[in-house]
Amino acid sequence: MMRAARMHGYKQPLQIDDVPVPEPGPDEVLIKVRATGMCRSDYQLLDGYFPLDIEFPYIPGHEVAGEVAQLGSAVPASAGLSEGDLVVVDPAWGDGTCRQCHEGNEQLCTGSGGWIGFGPPGGFAEYVTAPSRHLIRIDPEAGLAPQYLAPLVDAGLTPYRGMKKLRAAGRLGPGRTVLVSGIGGLGSYGVQYARLLGDGATVVAFARSDDKLTVAKENGADHTVNTRGKTPDQVRAELTELTGRGEIDAALDCSGAPQSLELNASLLAAEGSLVSVGLMGQRVEFPLFLFVSGERSFSGSFWGNYNDLTEVLALAAQGRIKHTVTPVKLDDINDKLDALARGEVIGRQVVVFD
Repeated sequence: MMRAARMHGYKQPLQIDDVPVPEPGPDEVLIKVRATGMCRSDYQLLDGYFPLDIEFPYIPGHEVAGEVAQLGSAVPASAGLSEGDLVVVDPAWGDGTCRQCHEGNEQLCTGSGGWIGFGPPGGFAEYVTAPSRHLIRIDPEAGLAPQYLAPLVDAGLTPYRGMKKLRAAGRLGPGRTVLVSGIGGLGSYGVQYARLLGDGATVVAFARSDDKLTVAKENGADHTVNTRGKTPDQVRAELTELTGRGEIDAALDCSGAPQSLELNASLLAAEGSLVSVGLMGQRVEFPLFLFVSGERSFSGSFWGNYNDLTEVLALAAQGRIKHTVTPVKLDDINDKLDALARGEVIGRQVVVFD
C-alpha cells in the first residue's frame, strides 16, 4: 500500500488515502516518488478551472522526480533505465499520431494524448507509473536533488520555452528591454532565462510583492517594479526612470492575469512581442490598432517539449539555474495549496517524500 493525496470531487480538499501501489504496464516504469512540485494549476484543477473529464478519486501532481522501482516487462534495454536510477517525468504524453506529436510537441497533442496529473494519475503519491519513453535519467554526478529537479518539469520548463520564442522572434539582444512579469514559481526561473538567453538585453521584473522582487533581483533582474496599486502611466514613468525608456521590446507574462497582460501590452514598443505562459484569467482584451499599427504580437506558449526539458536539465546540471524551493509534507498539502492560491508562496513549494 501507499499514501496518496486524492481528489474526491471538485472544490473539495484533497484526502490522504491508503491505496494499492500501481502495477506498471509492459512499457511502463514504476517510480518511487521522491519529490513533486506544487503548481497553481494544481489548485485550479481542484477548483474546476480546467474542462477535464477525470474519474474520482483522482491523484493530481505533474512535477515528478523519483527513483526507478520496477521496470515493465517490455521496457527495452535501449531506454537505458535500471532500478534505483534517479529520473524526472516528462509530463506531456502525446498519442504519437497527430501533427504536433510528429513535430515533437507532444504537449500540444490534438489527439488522445494527456498530461500526467491531469488525466493519468500524478505524483502526489508515494509511487506513480509512467511510460518509459517519458522518463529522463539524471546523471548522479550532476548532484541534483529531487526537490530541485521536480519543479524543472513545469516551473522551470514553461518559461524557458516562452523565452526561446521571444529570442526566435528577434526581440532580445543589446539595446532591448525584456520584461518578466509575475515572479512566482515560473517567474523566478523566467528572470534567469531572460539573463541566460537575452544576449545582453536589459532585464526588468514586475510583481506585486517586494519579497518576490527581491528573488527576481537575486536571479538576475537589472531592475524591478512593484506594480501593486499603480496605473499604467505610473509604471511607464518608473520604467523610464530606471531604463531610460518607457517601453519594452519583449515580455514574458508568467501570471496570465488580465490586468497584468493588459499592462504589459500597453508598454510594448513597436514590433514588440508579448508571450503568455500563465493561466490565472479566462480572457483578455487588447487594443487592435495598437497591435496592427505597431506590428506588435501576442502569443501563448504552453509547457515545453522533451527537447526543451533536456536543455533545462543540462543548464541545471551545469549549475546555471538557481532554485527557490520550500519543502513541504504530504500531510500539509491542502494548507499549502490554499497559500498558493492566495499568492503567498515565493518560488516553488515541493512535496518531499522520505
